Formats: sequence, structure tokens, C-alpha cells
Amino acid sequence: MDKDIFIKLLAQREFKAVRSILDVMNEVDIASLLSTLSDKELALAFRLIPKDKAAEVFSNMDTSMQTYLVTMFTEKELKELLDDLYMDDTVDMLEELPANLVKRILATVSASDRSMINQLLNYPEDSAGSIMTTEYVDLREEMTVGQAMAHIKKTGIHKETIYTCYITERRKLVGIVSAKDLMTTDDDVPIKDLMETEIISVYTHSDQEQVAQLFTKYNLLALPVIDQDGRMVGIVTFDDAMDVMVDEATEDITKMAAINPSEKTYFETSVLQHAKNRIPWLLILMFTSIITGTIITRYENAFAAIPLLVSFIPMLMDTGGNCGSQSATLIIRGIALDEIRFTDLFKVMFKEFRISLIVGAFLAVANGVRIFIQYHNPGLAVVIACSLMGTVIMAKLVGCTLPLLAKKVNLDPAIMASPLITTLVDTFSILIYFNIATVLFRL
Repeated sequence: MDKDIFIKLLAQREFKAVRSILDVMNEVDIASLLSTLSDKELALAFRLIPKDKAAEVFSNMDTSMQTYLVTMFTEKELKELLDDLYMDDTVDMLEELPANLVKRILATVSASDRSMINQLLNYPEDSAGSIMTTEYVDLREEMTVGQAMAHIKKTGIHKETIYTCYITERRKLVGIVSAKDLMTTDDDVPIKDLMETEIISVYTHSDQEQVAQLFTKYNLLALPVIDQDGRMVGIVTFDDAMDVMVDEATEDITKMAAINPSEKTYFETSVLQHAKNRIPWLLILMFTSIITGTIITRYENAFAAIPLLVSFIPMLMDTGGNCGSQSATLIIRGIALDEIRFTDLFKVMFKEFRISLIVGAFLAVANGVRIFIQYHNPGLAVVIACSLMGTVIMAKLVGCTLPLLAKKVNLDPAIMASPLITTLVDTFSILIYFNIATVLFRL
């Protein structure tokens, strides 16, 4: 949809045409289109969205848009919206809104919904309970397929998903059945003969990243959540698991770039906040690099004897940092996908050692030949080749080891990525280089 045409129709108050456009658009696309409008245009356009789409559009908006609309809504409009919003979307919104708007919303919803919202808000951040919804289809095992279908038709409109139904007995989860199985089975067949009793579930306090991994591992559409007493309290749906995957990937990327993670988008984050997120790690890395400088000053005699040695320092340090980052990135990914565990440490180290021998040998020969041709100095070529070999081996081992050690002590492996590993590898590569040069040149 052309934004300019849409705004023009809105400005000319061609509301019928605007409503027709919104009626055929996807909810996500509508939210994206509205994000380009001014506040005044946003409020006007949102009121023209068909009622059956409004809640879904609202849940796909960013926090600033939601905040503005809640401020502008009348009590009636707010109640209608909240009635159509799924419980998990309501909770997600409340976590981001200012306190005065949260109070207004809680005063608008029913007592039972308010109690449920408060319960969901009290679950630990990043837990399964914090991302679950309480709106799911529950059945009884004494029902027949026909009775179950009638129940779904009656209550399904208010549930977030009907593709998987849950059979409970006194709130205990005893089985699951898919909508496909219900629709392809005779009406007189009992649910207990159809349901699966081997159930994959999570607890309310399970880490949301582990929950997301289960979706990927088992190709699930929804995952039941149970409390410590074994009672079913909600489900996590696939769309929420996808959001978790995106959030976790974003967090890892920022940590790997030595930036404190932020939940806000790039443009929503102020310049001052961006600076605050970046300065701490930059300070740490800057001061740790002093170690490298101190080591270099210890070998001033080597520089004086062979000044050319200095020109190869950047190449060695960059190569070591790149090699370490390659290993760390693959190991961090393996940890995130639960492919690599701490018990695999020595297996990983042995594999990376063999890889480093091949990579190091190739780089060493390539650089040794280049230096011999350029400087006609076989001794220097041997020093650089041996230093490269040692640096690559060391960098690969450091890069694969640190993320696993971080995971073992309950730190995020992502913090052991490029910047930190590069700083450590720089220090070790300088030690390797000058020790080899000192021995071979007898400096």
C-alpha cells in the first residue's frame, strides 16, 4: 500500500475508502503502515480498522504507538480492545506502559482478568510463565469427538489457538489431541481413545530460551505450561517462541559486539543511552589492552636490533583475533542450539586443535613464502611462519574454550565473543611472536 495515497485519503476524510483498504490488508502490514503516520493520523486511522482486526494490529505495534493510543482511547474503546486482546499480549503491553496507564487498564478489565494479569506479571522475567497465555482449549477425557468439536465451536473464538487441545482432569494435564485428529475421526469415538499421553511440557519457571529450543527440536505449535503441583496453567504458542528466539539472538549479537543489550529498537533508544550501553565494555577492553602494550615495551631491544619486526605485529594480532572469533562464534551457536555442552570440552578442543593445524600451516606457508620473496630473509620468514602457526593454534583453543567455561559458571557465552577473545589473543600472540623471534635471532 502506497503510504502517500493512504495519508491523502485520510486527510481528505475519505473514510470509506480508508476502511476498505484496511479491511483487505494483513494485520502486521497495517501496524507497519500506521507506524509511519503522525500521532493525529495514527489515532484517526486506528479507529477505522475493522473491529475484528483491531486487537491483532494493536499487538503488533511498538510500545510508543501503544502508549499513545491507550492515552487517546475512551473508556469504552479501551474496554473493547482489551476484551479482544489475548491475555499474553495484554501482559506484554502492560510490562512496557507507564504506571499511570497500567492502573487505568487494570481498572478497566474484569476482576477475574485483573487477577490473571497480576499472576502473569508476577512470574520471573524470561520464564515460561511470563510469556504464556491462559487462553487454551481444554477438554475432558469422557467427552466424545462430537462433544469436543461442539465445545471448540462454542469457546474456540476466545482462545489463542485451537490446533492443539488439552485434556485435563482436576486441572492436571492427562493428554493432548490435535484438531486434525478430531476433524478426521468419527463423532462417537471417546477422546480418551484418541489422546496422546506422552506429553512434552515445561514448568512456569522454565527459562524461556529453553522453551524456544523445544519448539525448534520438536516442531511444536504450542507447549503446555504446568506449575510445581503439576496443574496446567497455560500454553506458550509458536509466535511467542519466535519472539523469544529473535530477542535472544538480538541480545547475543549485542553482547558479541561488546554492547549492553537493550529491549528498545535502535531509533527508540536515545543517543545518551546508546553511549551508556557501549562505554562500559569499551573501557574494559581499552584497559585490558594495556597488558599488550606492557609486553611490547619489554622487547624494545628486539625492535632496536630488527626494526622490521614491528611491521608484522598488526598482521599477527588481526589473524589471531579472527581465528579466535571464528571458533567462538561456532561454539556459541552450538551452545545456543544445545548441540554442544561443557562435557564436550575436550572433544571440542581436540577438533579445533586439528583444524588449527591445517589453517595455521596454510597461513604460515603463504606468509613465509611472501616474506622470503619480498625481503629475501629466510630467518624472518621462519619467525613469522612459526609465530603464525602458534598464534592460530592458541587462538582456536582460546576461542572454543572460553564460551564453554562461561556457560559452566552460568555466564552468557556471548560475552566471550569477538572483543574479549580478540583482546586476550592479542596478548598471547605478542608473547608467542617475540619469544620465537628472541630464540631464533638470539636477541
